[in-house]
This record gives sequence, structure tokens and C-alpha cells, in this order.
Amino acid sequence: MAYYLAFDAGTGSGRAVLFDESGAEISASSQEWWHATDARYPGSMDFDTAGNWAALARCCREVIATSGVDPKDIKAVSATAMREAFVLHDQTGTEIWACANVDARASDEVRALKTSHPDLERDIYNRSGQTYALGALPRLIWLRKHMPDVLERAQSLTMLSDWVLYRLSGALSSEPSNAGTTGLIGLADRAPLRDVLNLMDLPESLFPHAASTGEVIGEVHAAAANETGLAPGTLVVAGGGDCQTGALGLGVVNEGDCAVMGGTFWQQVVNVPLSLTDPTMNLRINPHVVPDLNQAEAISFFTGAVMRWFRDAFGQGKSYSELEAASKSVPPGAFGIIPVFSDVMRYGEWFHAAPSLLNLSIDPERSGPDAIFRALQENAAIVAHRNLEAVFDLTGRRPDRIIFAGGASKSAHWAQILADVTGLTVATPRVKEATAQGCAAAAATGAGLFASLREAGNAWSQIEAEFTPNSDLNALYADASIRWAKAYAAQRDLVTANVTTSMWQAPGT
Repeated sequence: MAYYLAFDAGTGSGRAVLFDESGAEISASSQEWWHATDARYPGSMDFDTAGNWAALARCCREVIATSGVDPKDIKAVSATAMREAFVLHDQTGTEIWACANVDARASDEVRALKTSHPDLERDIYNRSGQTYALGALPRLIWLRKHMPDVLERAQSLTMLSDWVLYRLSGALSSEPSNAGTTGLIGLADRAPLRDVLNLMDLPESLFPHAASTGEVIGEVHAAAANETGLAPGTLVVAGGGDCQTGALGLGVVNEGDCAVMGGTFWQQVVNVPLSLTDPTMNLRINPHVVPDLNQAEAISFFTGAVMRWFRDAFGQGKSYSELEAASKSVPPGAFGIIPVFSDVMRYGEWFHAAPSLLNLSIDPERSGPDAIFRALQENAAIVAHRNLEAVFDLTGRRPDRIIFAGGASKSAHWAQILADVTGLTVATPRVKEATAQGCAAAAATGAGLFASLREAGNAWSQIEAEFTPNSDLNALYADASIRWAKAYAAQRDLVTANVTTSMWQAPGT
């Protein structure tokens, strides 16, 4: 039996996950990690390359030990990671600086760029699908001001998925589905925006050798083998950004395919042609790991984190399943409660209102934990629906179904709510955590098990259940969506008036 291993450098943890040649998960190990803030720089979020590599290596050793698999039977490894986070390397390849994904230290630099080059962000967005909100350019300019020696020494920029592969093989590479989130890679040709790099006096060679997902970039070298327990010479294969490898694992590999990935953040993605852009600059557009597709993406912030907050603050020691079971007695609409947490995607002006619960009743039966829990689940579906409708309006086509994955999709009740709110059939996959599976599918493709990524995604994805929308609830949820949008607009106004504090805002907004 052949095996394929995925490393996943996520926002809150690092993981190693082993799959067999049928796509079945054999063993997994994870370790939580945190990203330190430098007290000197508000909004900073540093990434500890030494400590976090050690954590990933431990996870790999544990997976091999618990699975009992001979490392020589692991034919290939790949890596996926949180997007936007990147590492700078000097001329020897040594890591000299790294930041995590929502590092927001560069607010002043964003404002300065918008003043000095008023048309540049729009130009970058039109070509890369990215704004300054999470892009690399403001952070690099921040380094020039605050840590000039680091930027002077920087010879290469890798995303975290590329960085893991560098640690394994010693080869520096740049895979576009993740590198595209820097805002410095073109959507059409997946090449660096050299004119922008020149304009900002950054080296054209900042991005190393381009490697497509599924491409072999090297082999596990002796030092990495000693650290991870992998066999020296194991193939190292280019991976990708977590959302895009997740789509691969779900079989979302054709134009028009649609998925909602429900984790700490909820990501709504639709596969689109390479030529598509958004004139409103609200949606994000990223390179897919499948080479002839891009993805229109909207992000709901902290959806899973809000559920965890509610459980810890108001759940009285109950588990998620216990809270959900109690909430099922609450009628659809949750007595009109309006949660205010994540906004819809507004990539060009990205900030959220202050966390709030509106329209509560003093009747405890209508505003107690059961009702609020259901309202939070419904609100997650309403925000996802509004985001998806923006994509459908842009593309002019609607899918037949939504693939719902991630931790939230383990709840059949939530899947049904998503179907009822969107009016579309919702399908949940057998493997809920698809990101690592898609990454392993890339490794398997590199090792020759599949002829293409599309073939790999179709072969390994399996639907476990489908949920048909209840048309009787269309009007109720349409009204709830309209009321939420009006309430949210008013809450955003309170933030801009400095009455309340935004849950999160992009640098420079």
C-alpha cells in the first residue's frame, strides 16, 4: 500500500495527516500554536519559523508512530497552509522574518500608498484579485521603514506552504494559489507583477521558481528526514493555499462548482474562469490549484470563533451538540434575533461592526441560550448566502448545489439551515476536513497516482449526505436577511462614528 502525507500550517495549529491511496485518512496529529504580537508594533502577528517547524516535525513523527506505516511506503509529501502569511529568506535560504495571515501592522503604509498612488490598489486588484487588506506589499514597505536591514537582506519570499517544502527539501519555490494572496501575482498568467515590484523598488526576483500544485520540487533531505521520521528521498510535491486545496479535496474542480468551508472563518468559494474580475472590488479572486481556473471567494469572519465564544460564555458547560439539540425546539427565524458579527465581503473597504445581539426580548424563552444559538447558526447561513449571491450575480450562473465542508458541516442541522436559507441543495462530504485530503491528493498526483489534479479531486471526493431546501421557509429567511442587512449597516455607522469598536478591520481602513 502506498501512502501520502500532508502538512497543514493553519492559523491556530499545525498538523500532519496521512492518507492511503484510496484517499482514506490513516492517522493525524496536530499541535496548537500562537502567533506573538511584538509589543512595539500594534497589529503585528509574527510567525515563529523555528518553533513551528519543530511542531510540524513532531506531528509527522507521531503520525508515523501511531499509524505503524513504514516511512518508505510514504511515496510523497506536500504542504498546505493559511494564506497571506509569508516568510522572507536571505541569500542562503535562511529565514530572516515571517508573519502570520492577519498581521495588521501596516495600517500607516496602506494609507500612505492610497495617498501617494491613488490608482495603484485598483490596478493591483484588477490583475491579482487582491487589495491591500491582507496583501504583502504594505508589509514589505513597513519593513523598509521599521526593519530596513531585514528587507535589504531579503532575497526570496515564500508562503507558509512553500516554506514547509523548503524545510523538507531545501528547494525554494513559489506556488501560485497561495502566492497569489500577496497581491503581487497575476491571475491570468500567474507571474509576478514585475512593474509593481519595480515601482516599489523591490527585487523582481523576490518570488523564487514557480511550481504548480502537484509538481515535484525535490526530495526529503537527510536533516529533514531525521527531524520528521520521513525516509530520505521521499518526493516533495508543491501544495497550495488551504482554501484551494480544500476545494480540491472536495472535488470542487470544475467551473461553476461551489463550496462553503465552515471553520473558524467561513469561506464561500465559486470556481470562475481566468478572465473574471469584480468591478465592485468586493469579492476576492484567487488562483485555484487547478491551473485553468480561479476562485471567487468571500470570507465570513470568526464564524466558528463566535460559536466557541457563545459556548464558553453562555453554554453553562454544555457541548456544541447539547446546545444545538436544545436549539432545535426554537422555531425558524429565532424570534427575530439579529446577530451582528461578520459582515458580507467588502474587500475594498473591509471592516466589521462591533459584536452585538439585536432585537432581544425580555422573555427568557425568546432570548435565552437556545434561541441565540439558533440565531447564530441562521446568521452564519444568511451571511454566506448573501456572499454567494454576489458571486452568482457576477458570474451570471447558479450551481445546482453547495458542498458544505469543515467542522460546521458535521452538524446535519446546520447543513439543513444552510439549504433552507440559500434555497440550494447542500451536500456534505464523507471527509469533512478536506484541506489536508486535497493536499495529499496533490502529493499523490506528483507521485504519479493520478494524471491530473482534476482526476485526483474527483477520485477522492465522496458525498455522504444531501439536504434539500424547504421552500416554505423562503419568505421567512428572505425577510430575516433584509432586516439583518439594514441592522448591520446601522452598526457599521456606529463604528465610523467612533461610538463602537470594530470586531476587525483591515489595515488602513
